[in-house]
Amino acid sequence: MTSPDLWPQPLDTGWQCVSTPAGACASPADLPTQGWLAAQVPGTVASARRAAGLLDIANPPPLAFDDHWYRLTLTGTGTRRLRFSGLATLAEVWLDGSRRLDSDSMFIAHDLEIELHGSATLALCFRSLTPALAAKRSRARWRPRLVTPPTLRNLRTTLLGHMPGWCPSVQAVGPWRPIEILSDAPHAFDTLDLSSRIEDGDGVVSLTLRFVHPHDADACTASLNCGDHVSSLQWSDAYTLTGNVRVPRAKRWWPHTHGEATLYPLTLQLDDERAISGSISHSIPGSISLSLGSIGFRSIDVDRGAQGTGFVLRVNDTPVFCRGACWTSADLVTLSGSEAQLRHAFALARDAGMNMLRVGGTMVYESDRFYALADEYGLLIWQDFALANFDYPNDAAFSASIEREATQFLTRTRRFASLAVLCGGSEVDQQAAMFGLPDSMRAQPLFTEWLPAIVARERSDVPYVSNSPSGGAWPFSTNEGITHYYGVGAYQRPLDDARRSQVRFAAECLAFANVPDDATLRDALGTFHPHDPRWKAAVPRDPGAGWDFDDVRDHYLQTLYGVEPARLRYEDPERYLDLSRAVVAELMSDVFAEWRRAASSCGGALVWQLQDLRPGAGWGLIDATGRPKSALHGLARTLQPIQVVITDEGLNGLDIHLLNERAEPLHAQLELACLRDGSVKVVSASRTVELPPHSAQRIGAGECLGQFFDFTHAYRFGPRAHDVTIATLRDPASGRIVSEAIHLPERRADVRHDLGLTVRPERTADGWQLVIETQRFARFVHIIDAHYRAAHDWFHLPPNRTHTVPLLPVEKLVAHASNAMFKADATCAAPAGEVRAINAISATFYG
Repeated sequence: MTSPDLWPQPLDTGWQCVSTPAGACASPADLPTQGWLAAQVPGTVASARRAAGLLDIANPPPLAFDDHWYRLTLTGTGTRRLRFSGLATLAEVWLDGSRRLDSDSMFIAHDLEIELHGSATLALCFRSLTPALAAKRSRARWRPRLVTPPTLRNLRTTLLGHMPGWCPSVQAVGPWRPIEILSDAPHAFDTLDLSSRIEDGDGVVSLTLRFVHPHDADACTASLNCGDHVSSLQWSDAYTLTGNVRVPRAKRWWPHTHGEATLYPLTLQLDDERAISGSISHSIPGSISLSLGSIGFRSIDVDRGAQGTGFVLRVNDTPVFCRGACWTSADLVTLSGSEAQLRHAFALARDAGMNMLRVGGTMVYESDRFYALADEYGLLIWQDFALANFDYPNDAAFSASIEREATQFLTRTRRFASLAVLCGGSEVDQQAAMFGLPDSMRAQPLFTEWLPAIVARERSDVPYVSNSPSGGAWPFSTNEGITHYYGVGAYQRPLDDARRSQVRFAAECLAFANVPDDATLRDALGTFHPHDPRWKAAVPRDPGAGWDFDDVRDHYLQTLYGVEPARLRYEDPERYLDLSRAVVAELMSDVFAEWRRAASSCGGALVWQLQDLRPGAGWGLIDATGRPKSALHGLARTLQPIQVVITDEGLNGLDIHLLNERAEPLHAQLELACLRDGSVKVVSASRTVELPPHSAQRIGAGECLGQFFDFTHAYRFGPRAHDVTIATLRDPASGRIVSEAIHLPERRADVRHDLGLTVRPERTADGWQLVIETQRFARFVHIIDAHYRAAHDWFHLPPNRTHTVPLLPVEKLVAHASNAMFKADATCAAPAGEVRAINAISATFYG
């Protein structure tokens, strides 16, 4: 017997699927003989069509409004149990022409006992949503514009594919989660429930393991190992083992920004002296040692402040500024993505300094692998239940479905340390309030009674909030509780609105139409022109609005950079795209600098969104091919655990904020310099700084300099004396730059210079790197290479300093994948490309 034999066995090969008009086939006996496609399980009808080359993701068919059938031949004898982890959405399960199971929620798992006598045909039918959407239910108090049709509120299905203007209309249909058959091995597992907690400084792991077949407790003993610590398990009945193992003074799991994401390996030891009883006729005495993965120990609570209006997450009793982005999907077609795709996205988020991702209510519950990788990468997860925007039914059937859905999800993810916030849903209270309903008329027991009770029972270690946004006179008030902040962004407010709004915690913020790199525009979108229909189709927009998010970005191009976007777009489209990429990087960096400053009231902010669902200028910080955009690079300059940021305080000059989120004290050298013409040092200062662990410090630039200097050009006593201020934090022993921040008293982008920029490729033991130098301050340096991606990009480069950028080789994108990722290719040729800066007269070529 091998260890994998104990787990439920995936039924993932040999499937076929076919589509029929709604209602055309009442049973498998009516199915056509032609038109069947090979199908992946877990997967969707869309993924089967994509694999067959039959899916146009830009113009997908309305899959949710036809019927779709899957079939598989099963072989074996005896009683077996099938497990369906997710069927989207109105599904029937048939065995040899007999209808055995109905499911009306894609978020609920089902078990089905069957009897096999040789071979049998398993058939799944996914019915059209049309009849269910037309059925009469209780009348909604409001109808959001976001979702089409609004009667989707009555069905437990994802809103992905049903949000025009937000994502492609690829609708979720099919067995999107695994289908398994429980093993027939003597010690086969049924369910495994693991949890961890902290007691008196020790870590405690609790296990409940249920077997498929009964055991003789006198003959079979078991123990659980956590790291180097072991404890015996007890039989609570013939099927169930339970027990705890204690880890004295256990190391804590931390988000990676604040410490190590420590995980302890778990091992189950089973010793069986004789045959077990029940349906299995015999077994082989012996010992089984089985890995159960890993687990972490942490505590999480919320500090709402003295007035009860704040929201700061405390991990292991330490305040954590949560920053990151809202998750969409690693692959919109499969709704899951591969481990490689998940790792690629998680690595980009971690390296950018993010420590939280939010899975919103318009998406889906992610796979176990997603949460396990979040544990590994040290990323906190804010998890909405799959509820958004609607006035939901409150009848007994809907209540029972939600009870089962939420309980299954919380039980399944109970072991994961990364699950940090549980939220009732997205923009439900906001929708009601914006329709003018008072608080008494918009309350839903779903969010105020049902879900909090389930969370308290199943995961009391995770804070619960009723909705995102929520709190304040209006649910979307920015100065209390959870908000969605689009002041800088969709509402086109000036940058100082980020402070004026007194944001406490932005579970969504800063949505822009972020322009991808040229390679994505050329290879995936097929156009560089912002008025091409293909471009506009990919630009997000709010339904019913007379503008889109290109217009939002153009507003800031004009107000910050002093260019006329429409004119620049047709006179110099390449320049227009470069400035469009630069301005969002600058906005992202500046707003987060404001929220991270020492006196900020903000406890965290999550950008909308992490990754695009189709190629183009979408909200994503990562494009649909897996390439990071300029916005992600801009954030990476402001989100690191050890960070210096600058804020413009007007007549009070500049404030320099030093942040140390590590558990160790920071000893560093702070250097301050102001340059004229990007090269001539007009004033400078240096001082030693010391920061305790988990601390922030504010230093006025004037205090650092020790004399008056008009850093912000607010007093205007004559012409401006400088054009850039640079604050550099160095390690005093090695001279290594730990962090650096830039302030420009004038952001206009209509003047360019000969920067004296040079680029030299160098081969290293790990591949290639570029060595870049400039004689004059270079603003937003950008590297373009057909075969390589820069490890960091869209950065500022002070003069007379050597800067080294590692290059990562790139292969062609994964064929037919809507959310593909890069693959390393060690056979790439030597680098050859160009380096641009938005204040340079021309590009510098290399290779």
